[in-house]
Amino acid sequence: MNHSLRLSWSSVESTSTQVPVQADKLSNYDLILQCQTDHSPDKVAFAELMRRYQSHVERVLYHLAPDWQDRSDLAQEVWIRVYRNVKRLQEPAKFRGWLSRIATNLFYDELRKRKRHATPLSLDAPRSMEDGEMSWDVASDAPGPDEDLTSQEFYDQLRTAIADLPEAFRTTIVLREIQGLAYEEIAEITGVSLGTVKSRIARARLRLQTQLQGYLDGE
Repeated sequence: MNHSLRLSWSSVESTSTQVPVQADKLSNYDLILQCQTDHSPDKVAFAELMRRYQSHVERVLYHLAPDWQDRSDLAQEVWIRVYRNVKRLQEPAKFRGWLSRIATNLFYDELRKRKRHATPLSLDAPRSMEDGEMSWDVASDAPGPDEDLTSQEFYDQLRTAIADLPEAFRTTIVLREIQGLAYEEIAEITGVSLGTVKSRIARARLRLQTQLQGYLDGE
């Protein structure tokens, strides 16, 4: 992985401390325009974009590759690609979808490399509630210990079921159900037709329902 440009959180934090007050108030659209003005992206504006969208990148990568231990390296590589290519973004208003596409493409690039080296995805890795920001967390009014355990077991099963989906199905269901993207955005990101997106999502939902039904029946 190319790390010629280091964009770690420590560097972002040190840069962000110098961000003028007015930069914090800029819209995402204006921040992107500011990154596109000069020969290289404005570092202050870019650091602010990273601050606003880092959690989005982490969620995309988490749901695409839940058992990969090097997701932080992948997230850094995403921002390296954004830094190098942000001037090519023709529609700043679509930055979020463009960012998701970069993260998704990076995931597939890495997956192809690992397959060439005969390194399969592990579906048996421990599933931990590591970030507390899972989109499928269920709010509850003071649940008891037994209820907490049951909920965690169910969501562990759900994450495992998503990880077990074929790559194309997993990508579309994550972008739709976890990231909340529109069908049209998913079609643009994945490079397939709108009908194919809808079909994959429907089939992914059916597979998840089938797999989880067995777990629910055994409760």
